[in-house]
Amino acid sequence: MYIPSYFKIKDDDIMYEVIEQNGFATLISQHDNRPMATHLPLTLDRSNKCLYGHVARPNPQWKGLQQQEVLVIFQGPHSYISPSWYETGDSVPTWNYVAVHVYGQAELIDDEHEVMSSMISLIEKYEEPDSLYDLESVDSAYLSGLSKVVQRQELVIQRLEALNRENERNIAALMRKNLELRNTF
Repeated sequence: MYIPSYFKIKDDDIMYEVIEQNGFATLISQHDNRPMATHLPLTLDRSNKCLYGHVARPNPQWKGLQQQEVLVIFQGPHSYISPSWYETGDSVPTWNYVAVHVYGQAELIDDEHEVMSSMISLIEKYEEPDSLYDLESVDSAYLSGLSKVVQRQELVIQRLEALNRENERNIAALMRKNLELRNTF
């Protein structure tokens, strides 16, 4: 990514903050000689400088990840900047944004303990503090079949709508529209 030198973030701690605050990332790799992208939540282990996440087994991208360099993009806040906001008419529109690009080697983890630890970190980051959810109480047979479709969308929509945050409300609206479209056929 081209970055003008005066906009380049050189402080690792600032980049880590962007990653931690905007953990829903885009993983880009080569698959069957073509670029492939998956959008997924990732957690950062600062001390080991590692990102952890989960790619669903039905997603073919995971099969080619081992031993290749990948790109992960974290996108922070962004906004259109109007030239009318400047003190002069000699300007053009622009877009201000924050993004962190991370390059590295992907590594597939087969160790069940390490996979569970990664999932627990993700849950601890995003689960509501007063939630009664506990991954350890979930039936192990269910956990081994996580690639199956979950049929609890209406409950998820209701919870997203109850949160007073724009992204969550927008996702809930899209999910509700998707359910309505499926129910009309």
